[in-house]
Amino acid sequence: MTEPHRPSTGLDQPAWYEVRLKGHIDQQWGDWFEGMTSTTESDGTTVLSGPLIDQAALHGLLRKVGDLGMTLISVNVVEPDDVE
Repeated sequence: MTEPHRPSTGLDQPAWYEVRLKGHIDQQWGDWFEGMTSTTESDGTTVLSGPLIDQAALHGLLRKVGDLGMTLISVNVVEPDDVE
């Protein structure tokens, strides 16, 4: 048998993510969201940002967003040069 083809995009490597949600959540939820930083925006959204170890961690974070009933707006991988 041959090994399955794995994309060379680095998706199985740690990466910095920005997850935008509709609505505001309190800073106290940071620990529940894998230690991500929570920033509320004036447009009524919340941005969770920070590193996630792999795709499994990302999917776990997205399940938690769903458990809260929040609307997911976007998920972006941020290049290291773009992190503030």
